[in-house]
Amino acid sequence: MCRLLAITSDDFISPVVGIEGLNAMHEGYDGSGVGLLLRDLGGPFENMKDSPILSGIFSESGLKKLDNYMLDLGFTTKYKISFKIPKNRPAGIPQRDIYLVRAYDYPNEWEKFNRNQLYDQLMNIRLQLKKMGEAEKDMIVFSFWPDTIMIKEIGDPLDVAEYLELDRKDLKARVIMVQGRQNTNYSIDLYSCHPFFLQGFSTMTNGENTAFITNKEFLSSRGFAGYNGYMSDSEIFTHILHYSVVKLGLDLEAYKHIITPLTDSMLETHPDAAFLRHLKYSCRQMIIDGPNCVVGCLPDNTLFMVQDRKKLRPGIIGGDPGMYVLSSETCGLDAVLPNRDKSKDFQPMHMDTAIVAPDRKNIRVVKQTDPFLKN
Repeated sequence: MCRLLAITSDDFISPVVGIEGLNAMHEGYDGSGVGLLLRDLGGPFENMKDSPILSGIFSESGLKKLDNYMLDLGFTTKYKISFKIPKNRPAGIPQRDIYLVRAYDYPNEWEKFNRNQLYDQLMNIRLQLKKMGEAEKDMIVFSFWPDTIMIKEIGDPLDVAEYLELDRKDLKARVIMVQGRQNTNYSIDLYSCHPFFLQGFSTMTNGENTAFITNKEFLSSRGFAGYNGYMSDSEIFTHILHYSVVKLGLDLEAYKHIITPLTDSMLETHPDAAFLRHLKYSCRQMIIDGPNCVVGCLPDNTLFMVQDRKKLRPGIIGGDPGMYVLSSETCGLDAVLPNRDKSKDFQPMHMDTAIVAPDRKNIRVVKQTDPFLKN
């Protein structure tokens, strides 16, 4: 079991707000990892929305490798956050040299790239940096993307937040995703800590995916460099989301039909049965097996929550126009928004996709039994 919490807010808020909400659910994780994703950034990053931001952990030698590599590519530093690491380190948090959050100016020659070329280049740089750090473990790279900061570490989430002084003026966001991890792998690896991120798409999961090998083999065969890694079976959910939207050109509503399609008997009475039946069988290698509760974010900062057919993992959404919270448990939601209109709280069932758009006006629920194709 893990615990998930995501916030979308009209106002910029501190990541500590999300971590405090996560702390209300602390019995659901074991300190083997905390992951934090910030999008729609405030503070000094508010006026550099298009600048790519590198997030990761480096040794002194790893930082030199990074600087030489980025300089050779023509990137120059635009802004960076300096983390002053205290001498007294809380129990469970490893000794690190440098936690890095750095925004860059693009090389001049990148002006010729169209959007897709730009996105692929950014992804390839992240993958190359990750590979460069594998042998010596001196570079751990979580993201390299505009308007995005990702922080991961082993330890209790509150301890990590205090240790890194995350409640700071230059670290604010309108969209926050945070996960407290329960280790289900044989060894602890920060790349297996949620949330996962690929070209603006992000997910985090409470559960397990026993169809992981089938999903992985299908995605790995697509010829797309970003479909790799898989230190966790839950990374699959991010990549299927990316594949559904980017490669297949479908809307978010299709995601649920791909990972947990309707039964054949239910499809018989669906108004879009022909299309959904074709989608089900052509994408059958992306059908997941849970139980899972998935919280995700799209490139436009839409947040959503889905459950698999077993519906054995908790999940609830609540809030009021201007601010909504997606949480594993009601106590996490209460910790962040105690004064919300609780009568409007919603717990997604196994055929629901619960969506909070970037305008944060309401919770929209799409059921798999609803008409799918738009006229």
